[in-house]
Amino acid sequence: MLDIAEELNRWVEQGRDVAVATVVAVGGSAPRGPGAALAVDAEGTAIGSVSGGCVEGAVYELCRQALVDGASVLERFGYSDEDAFAVGLTCGGVIDILVTPVRAADPARPVLASVLAAAARGEAAAVARVVSGPADLMGRALVVRPDGTHEGGFGAHAELDRTVAAEAGAFLDAGRTGTLEIGEQGSRCGAPLTVLVESSVPPPRMIVFGAIDFASALVRVGKFLGHHVTVCDARPVFATKARFPEADEIVAEWPHRYLERTSVDARTVLCVLTHDAKFDVPLLRLALRLPVAYVGAMGSRRTHLERLERLRAAGVTDLELARLRSPIGLDLGARTPEETALSIAAEIVADRRGGSGVSLTGAHTPIHHDGGTAPAGRIGSVA
Repeated sequence: MLDIAEELNRWVEQGRDVAVATVVAVGGSAPRGPGAALAVDAEGTAIGSVSGGCVEGAVYELCRQALVDGASVLERFGYSDEDAFAVGLTCGGVIDILVTPVRAADPARPVLASVLAAAARGEAAAVARVVSGPADLMGRALVVRPDGTHEGGFGAHAELDRTVAAEAGAFLDAGRTGTLEIGEQGSRCGAPLTVLVESSVPPPRMIVFGAIDFASALVRVGKFLGHHVTVCDARPVFATKARFPEADEIVAEWPHRYLERTSVDARTVLCVLTHDAKFDVPLLRLALRLPVAYVGAMGSRRTHLERLERLRAAGVTDLELARLRSPIGLDLGARTPEETALSIAAEIVADRRGGSGVSLTGAHTPIHHDGGTAPAGRIGSVA
């Protein structure tokens, strides 16, 4: 639901009755992961997608029905020879979809409106909804903020609210979306529950050091991948908005000094394109000790070997050096700035998703390495 928060929030602010279909869990080679959503309003207008086209028609009709009867429903779609080209997943996967009405009179609407507004503003928040359990809990929602506060909940079940808030907070900290199962004792409501937790977090950062022509192409690719992109260079004449119009932020400062004072996290990627020792060594010495997702540095193999020696002389350990992606990017035979940016982006994605970077043709590895949680009922439990 939160992946279409901006448009869906506008609908809610306009007072429209809507129904939202959200991917709860997937198995096999399903095309969209948990959290992917499709919404339909009372006029029949649709936004979003849950399957890339495989089951959109059937899910659309479920949304229309939910607007009429006001009932939430969990539906499973899977591949079969009979329905592959009707409502099944022709890619061979299995997908569980929760359809929830969000009408003006529904008790959960204010809570869902709150989390949609937060996500549309780019703020961090998580929303938990019961996927399976007692009928009186279906359709209810609980929203958790980064400071641990929460709103909404599951009626008179205060213990359940606290349990779900704690678990949803952990999902939010990790920026994860998925399902969790709460056993009968843990739920405090007399039955086991499956809960979908969706997290909305600000875009991950990409910091590009070195205001060169390759950086301009990488900025464009980084934005395309959904990053908040910063360009940093010590030379003010090159670090300008005119040269990098698509960057979110331009910083004219020595790279290592900027990195010392800026905020990074486990999703941040650092791309060092300066290939100049006076910038690279102090910058990489710091970068390789930070809890970031990726550190890559541009340069030839000879430059890389010389850089390693300088870094070792500066006190960087072999364990820290093992984190360095250099020469930066995957081997695509890239020549142009755009091709090079593509190779860097491919390495970042492969690193994040656990991909090998080899051609899928003839390979026997999974296409999707982190397809999310298994279909409901196949995950760990919370006592």
